[in-house]
Amino acid sequence: MSYDMMVFDPGVAPRDAAAFIAWYEKQTDWNEDHDHDDPKVSTPALQAWFADIAEHFPPMDGPLSDDEDDRAEVTDYSIAQHVIYGSFDDAVAERAHEMFQVLAHQHGLGFFDASSDEAAIVYPDGTVLVLE
Repeated sequence: MSYDMMVFDPGVAPRDAAAFIAWYEKQTDWNEDHDHDDPKVSTPALQAWFADIAEHFPPMDGPLSDDEDDRAEVTDYSIAQHVIYGSFDDAVAERAHEMFQVLAHQHGLGFFDASSDEAAIVYPDGTVLVLE
């Protein structure tokens, strides 16, 4: 099992819950024409966020991965221009959740907890959309 979360560029994400979910589903089709394991395809804020999170939860694939690292913290990321999606091992989910949110706020990014039953969409300005 995994615990899935996403950070996003708040400048392009819809501010309506239903529109956000439609946008989220389009983003997670991973149709952009590039590898989805290299942060260089993302916005500067997403790249900076990724550099920070990767220090604690290193990527499973891509240019920053280490095939020898088999700790639970190794995370499967999918990276696009306006979003970074992380699938964390359940053993580290609570710690990852806190760091994901803290770093999203620090870098001016939005946060979406895709695995939560009460999934909230949190924008850096404090706006919170709750899915019903």
